Amino acid sequence: MPRKGPVKPREIMPDPIYRDVLVHKLINKVMVDGKKSKAEKIVYGAMQILAEKTGEQPLEALHKAIENLKPILEVRPRRVGGATYQVPMEVPPRRQISLALRWLVEAARNRSGRGNYTMLEKLSNELLDAYHNRGNAIKKREDTHRMAEANKAFAHYKW
Repeated sequence: MPRKGPVKPREIMPDPIYRDVLVHKLINKVMVDGKKSKAEKIVYGAMQILAEKTGEQPLEALHKAIENLKPILEVRPRRVGGATYQVPMEVPPRRQISLALRWLVEAARNRSGRGNYTMLEKLSNELLDAYHNRGNAIKKREDTHRMAEANKAFAHYKW
């Protein structure tokens, strides 16, 4: 933590097509080596595929998928008297979004299958899975919740 007080969070501009901050954050997560136009093509294409398969508007479908991915609880290490406990804590809203996006992109990148799948196809499939509450990103959220549930005996160590 800096000495001069809390750091103000940076304001992120909305993306040019959907005018939504969440889409812009997803584009930034997908981006590799500063290739933003390529990341935009991937995200916008994945959103179009998601919209076609769900029958909803692309933005609504994306928001529902991200909402399904957001964790409510997570464990944080807390050192008490020489022992380190995994203390379950609620996840702040900003961190919920960043974790959901991180898990989504990570699951899409690690997704494999027969044939040569592009990142666009992988991301759209992972978004579709998140929309329907299944897939690797949802599994990651469930694992996080399971860890918090298993360690709820240490909840009184919250700070």
